[in-house]
Amino acid sequence: MLFGYGPLDAAFQTVITVSTVGFGEVHPFGAGQKAFAIILILVGVGIAAYTFSTLVETLVGGYLSDELRRRRMQRQIDNLQDHLILCGWGRVGRSIARYVAASDMEVVVVDSSAERISTVRGLSLCGDATDEEVLGAAGISRARALITALNGDADNLYVTLTARSMQPDLFIVARTSSESAVPKLLQAGADRVVNPQDLGGARMAALAVQPHVVEFLDIVMHDGSLEFRLEQIPVPISSPIAGLTLRGARLHALTGALVLAIRQVREGFLTNPPPETVIDGGDVLVVIGNVGQIEALRALAAGPGWAPDGYGS
Repeated sequence: MLFGYGPLDAAFQTVITVSTVGFGEVHPFGAGQKAFAIILILVGVGIAAYTFSTLVETLVGGYLSDELRRRRMQRQIDNLQDHLILCGWGRVGRSIARYVAASDMEVVVVDSSAERISTVRGLSLCGDATDEEVLGAAGISRARALITALNGDADNLYVTLTARSMQPDLFIVARTSSESAVPKLLQAGADRVVNPQDLGGARMAALAVQPHVVEFLDIVMHDGSLEFRLEQIPVPISSPIAGLTLRGARLHALTGALVLAIRQVREGFLTNPPPETVIDGGDVLVVIGNVGQIEALRALAAGPGWAPDGYGS
């Protein structure tokens, strides 16, 4: 406009120059216009190109980065076996993940909120946990257990029903906030139903009455600072200790682990079992010991061929 161009001509000449379209000059250029056009091309085109590339990188690059991250995480989930699927990433879900992190079990978190999912440090999926495709992507066919910790009883009921229909052998733990929902969740297929408020109240009462016992169990179960820990060890039907008594199996003598209780197939829990108790295939041993002792007992129970000389005699 300082060269005498009108507003429209000046804008048009600037746009075709900066955009490198180059239709030609609106009016013949003199020396001054040519010098100004050179500066405008060098500076304006550079700024326009940089701005455009930055916008493209921000939009496309961010999408590609998220997509690559999602695909990489999906590949990791596809390679999991015997993992835990945790539906819901609220306060209860975070607490569950914190305790499970003390074990060797991998966790896949499923939540419908992208904002909440972004705070998960481990494996996660953003989606509706009631959707079969989402549960399938979480590896439900290879999972060991599923915990549904959503806020609503109806949502937890639907997740339980969907998961049970997809995987009949899956161990399912469901959260509830009302006693009336417990029988419905059990009927829908939940193996265990937990009310966090009742559980929290029972824990607080136990801390007031027997604080040392509760703290010891917390350390053994979750802390890991003690050498000993509590574990459950299943006894297969083909186990070399199936059909033997505790005395005959000599579990403590051979492994060092101590059997605190047995969950029997027919009669439920038997605490502090006497030496004459028979170990049946399908029972679950609740034991305490250090890592080496527990692994030795696990290998012994799994069999076959582990028994040392003189075993069972």
